[in-house]
Amino acid sequence: MTFDLTPASPSRPPADFYPRVGGDQFFYDLVHEFYLGVAGDPELRALYPEEHLSAAEERFRLFLMQYWGGPGTYSEQRGHPRLRMRHAPFPVTLDMRDRWLRHMRAALDKLQPEPDLEGWLWRYFEMAADSMRNVEG
Repeated sequence: MTFDLTPASPSRPPADFYPRVGGDQFFYDLVHEFYLGVAGDPELRALYPEEHLSAAEERFRLFLMQYWGGPGTYSEQRGHPRLRMRHAPFPVTLDMRDRWLRHMRAALDKLQPEPDLEGWLWRYFEMAADSMRNVEG
């Protein structure tokens, strides 16, 4: 079963978002750059229990690819994302959210997608990062 992970807001990104942003390669590069930042951030890195970040990197990449109009591999492999449930065991504070966003911002800045596409991505990342917070402070 495949779930529709496309943004549910009334103003959706353009139908050709995925190919315009660069398709698979863009998300490979974005997520890789993001995890380079995570790996170098001891406090944020502590939230990732696996010795290597490669599995987390693959899961996140597949999720983003599907969410933004790419192949449905994430749902085929993992079912519904249940993002809040999957993140519940980890203390996601305001500081952790800000660290996460800082590394994602750096990754986006390095890749420099078209401004309108970057806007869609950044608004989503801000919303998603804030919604994962589960600890006050």
